[in-house]
Amino acid sequence: QVQLVESGGGLVQPGGSLRLSCAASGSIFRVYDMGWHRQAPGKERELVASITRGDSTNYADSVKGRFTISRDNAKNTVYLQMNSLQPEDTAVYYCNADIESRLWSRNDYWGQGTRVTVSS
Repeated sequence: QVQLVESGGGLVQPGGSLRLSCAASGSIFRVYDMGWHRQAPGKERELVASITRGDSTNYADSVKGRFTISRDNAKNTVYLQMNSLQPEDTAVYYCNADIESRLWSRNDYWGQGTRVTVSS
């Protein structure tokens, strides 16, 4: 019953910016760690950034200094601000969250993904 829905993907030129959003909804008691992964064609899915409920963050080396992950606990939403985008950032970006439901069941959830294409 819990769902994650991403938005904000699209086509952007190199050097441009994009902001991704992911909102969790449903019978939620509490959202713990949240994160963003991406999968480029021919590559394995990789962690881009993660954030704890207390706003402790972790980034892949390839995006440090360019991407910023943040969250709004009141809205059960996580964001990924992407600046100085490069063609190598082209991928489908997936939102992930560790969620405890109102039935006291805790599970990992994944969004359907939002496509980001960086091209001139």
